[in-house]
Amino acid sequence: MSDIPPTVPPPPSPPSTGGAAPGSDRTLMVVLSYLWILFLVPLLTKKDDADVMWHAKNGMGITIGEVIAWVVYWVITYFAPSVVACAASVLSCVIGLGFFVLRIICIVKGINRQRFSVPVLTDMGQKINI
Repeated sequence: MSDIPPTVPPPPSPPSTGGAAPGSDRTLMVVLSYLWILFLVPLLTKKDDADVMWHAKNGMGITIGEVIAWVVYWVITYFAPSVVACAASVLSCVIGLGFFVLRIICIVKGINRQRFSVPVLTDMGQKINI
């Protein structure tokens, strides 16, 4: 006979702990919650999932806050003298990058089943009943 031992199949992988159930779209819905107007998708389709609804309303609050910030910026640059308007262009970068970083933080926290609360904006979003 040969000296080759019989092959033994590898042990089965342990069951996964945590995370969403297979086929769940929770992660997608959390990401959509923070992508500007796309917060409407989870807000209108996942009314039975309290966690996704919280993130959708938080995303709505952040979007409303960003729109308000841009309107204020446009008013300042439209009515201000050219020197102030030129200096306000720096403010444009701060607004854009600030909200971009805020959205990335919220997405990462949401995917990890955590919540990132923005003081005024989260409260504004959570108070709106849909």
